[in-house]
Order: sequence, then structure tokens, then C-alpha cells
Amino acid sequence: MVDEKRLISKITWKLMPFLGILYLIAYIDRQNVSFAKLQMVDALGMSEYAYGLGASLFFIGYFLFEVPSNLFLDRLGARVWFARILVSWGIVTIALAFTQNATMFYILRFLLGVCEAGFFPGVLYLLTLWFPSVYRGRMVGLFMIFSAIANAVGAPLGGVLLDLDGLYGFAGWEWVFLATGVPAVIAGIVTFFYLPGRPENASFLSGEEKQWLERRLASENAGMGENAGNGFKALIDPRVLLMALCYIAFPLSAYGLSYWLPTIVKAFGVSNTVNGFLNIIPWVLVAIALYVVPAMADKAQSKTPYIVVPAFIGAACLLLSALIPNHSLQFAFLCVAAAGIFAPQPVFWSLPSRFLKGAGAAAGLAAINSVGNLGGFVAQNVVPWIKEASGSTIAPMFFLSACLAAGALLVFFVTHQLSSREQAAPSRV
Repeated sequence: MVDEKRLISKITWKLMPFLGILYLIAYIDRQNVSFAKLQMVDALGMSEYAYGLGASLFFIGYFLFEVPSNLFLDRLGARVWFARILVSWGIVTIALAFTQNATMFYILRFLLGVCEAGFFPGVLYLLTLWFPSVYRGRMVGLFMIFSAIANAVGAPLGGVLLDLDGLYGFAGWEWVFLATGVPAVIAGIVTFFYLPGRPENASFLSGEEKQWLERRLASENAGMGENAGNGFKALIDPRVLLMALCYIAFPLSAYGLSYWLPTIVKAFGVSNTVNGFLNIIPWVLVAIALYVVPAMADKAQSKTPYIVVPAFIGAACLLLSALIPNHSLQFAFLCVAAAGIFAPQPVFWSLPSRFLKGAGAAAGLAAINSVGNLGGFVAQNVVPWIKEASGSTIAPMFFLSACLAAGALLVFFVTHQLSSREQAAPSRV
């Protein structure tokens, strides 16, 4: 007789800390550009808008290659494909330290997106192979906590690295890329030897445990229909397209805030190191929210309030941060806004796997994430443009607030539509 809680705990401890560490490295590699900007703009003679364009090209490469990457993952397995992703993006990050001009910066940022494409949706797909649906929201929350830790670690790290300006002949912004690229290469090599692929090949599970998990997942997938596992049909499934449209608001606000927050705090008149340590605070709140909100949602029949309510709170706080001139209150509202932006996302990601499986899940999850992450491209272009047009570092928060509120409304509408169409037992959407 298999003890379900013990089995899930065993899988969780085997997979989640390691995947979380990989995500921590990935997120630091994404966000290092926000601290490098504080010196790199002047060093390369670029405007804020031109730098924002270069930073945002990451998302174009990511968009174009995410679905193919996840389909390769389904074919080659997580161990091989995640190792490739990590090593390649680490090499490109290191190359960014030797950027000579704007054109080189643009090319390398695009290549970074190409190399990293498939990692986040690949993990989401991996969770559908290892965990029954009732556990996935919580697992995505645990996984995403490492993004908050990455921001908390990356913020002071970025500030300290900038203050190493001139050490061994490297500028501070060059140290930012060197120190964050090398760990990715090392982690990629470790991944090849450590990460298990599918449950049926896992040496840490007994034969009885493998059979129980296979039966449980098969019973959940049985009512999805034949098209649920078809990669191409998942891409044109109206539900996938609607979920992708909903998701855009979350990366847009998340990247807009995390990319621009060091610039806002810098305008308070603090040093690079102090700026880095102040930026720990919002990500501590994000980590707490990423644990609490998905755990509450897993126990609730309706998931929608756990997506919509935090998003509206985040939108309100972004708006208040732009309206109230006091720096301390601005920062406090931005901290709460960060929690409101990130906390709903694990709950959101528990929805697509309810109607996708196999190659369909690999393609569908990648499509939702790739389209949604175009919000990052929008944010990293529009935010600096608003700053240059208005002359205010806080004015872009009006834009982020409006986008997040619109996204919350769209989620409410779409989940209601999906719920009304479900043919199975009572909806949990």
C-alpha cells in the first residue's frame, strides 16, 4: 500500500529544491541587466530607451524558441535538455561582460532569450509528469519562491558587484555578468548527472510507487480527450490562446517593476550597495505571498479569487506609489505591489494542466508562457520611454497599474467562460 503523502514528499524533496536553485540562477541572469544598467548606459553611450530596447530583445528570442524548446524537452528528456539550456545561457551571460557597443548588446540579449527559452514552461511540464493535479499549484508556488529569493539575493549582489568597479581591470557592470554567468554553466553540468527524467525511470522510487503514480496521473488525464496530448492542436486550442492573453499582464507588470525598481530606489539618493539591500525587502514579501496564496488556493473549490484579488491589490499599490510623493510610502506600496503581482501566478499555472497532457502540455504551456512573456518586451520598452517623456522615475507605475488591473479583469472573464464550458465534475476554476 502506497502512502500518498510520503510519496509526494519524497518527490518534492528530490525535485523542487534542485529545480528551485536552477530557477534562482535563471532569474538572477534575467535581472542582472537591471543593475548593470546603472553603469552600462553611460559606459556604452546609450540612452535609457535604447538600453531598454536591448534588454527587451531577450523576450523576442524567448518567444520565438519557447515552443520548439519544450517539444525538444518532451523528446529528449529533462536531464539532457535542461543541461543544454543552462550551459548555453551561462556562456551568453559571460559574453555580455565583454559587450563593446549597442549592437553587440542587442545580439547577445536576443541570444540569451533563445538559449533560456523553454526552461520555465519546461519545469511546468515536468510537474505534470510527477505530481497529481491537486499538488501542482503548491509546487509551482514553491518553485517560484526561488524567483523571489533570486531577486533578494541578486539585488545586494548586483549592488556589491557594481561597487567592485575597476577590480582586476573589469568595470562593475562587467562583474555583474561574469559573476552571474559562471554559476549557470556549472549548474548545467550538475543537472546532466542529477536530474531524473520521467517517474518510470526514477531509481529513488519503488516499483509500487511508480505504478501508483502512473495510475493516478492516467486517471486524471483520461477525461481530457484525444486532442489534449496533441502538440499542434494545443497551439490552436482557444483555451490556450485565451490563457496566453490573460497571462500577458503578469510578466509585463513583474518585469516592469523588477527591471525599474533599482532605478526608482537609486533616485532616492542612496548608494549602489544600499540600493541592493533595500531591494531585498519586496522579494521577502513576494516569497511569503508565493507560499501562502497557492496553499490557500489548493484548499478552495474556486481558484479565480486567488488570482484576481492579489492582482487588484497589486494594481492599487502601483497606482498609490505613483500618486504619493513620500519616498518611504512609495517604497512600501511597491513592496506590496510586488507580492500582488507574483502571488497569483502559481494558481494561474494550475489551470492549463487541467485540459492539457503529454506533448499537448509541453506545447500549450510553452505557448502561454511565450506569448505572456512578450509583456516583458513591452514593459522594458515602454517603462523607460515613459520616464524619458515625463522626466519622472515613478510615472511608469501608472502604466503598470493599468495593465495589471486589466489583466485581473480578463482573468475573471476567461475563467468564468472556461468554467461554464467544462463537461466534467464541478469546476474548480
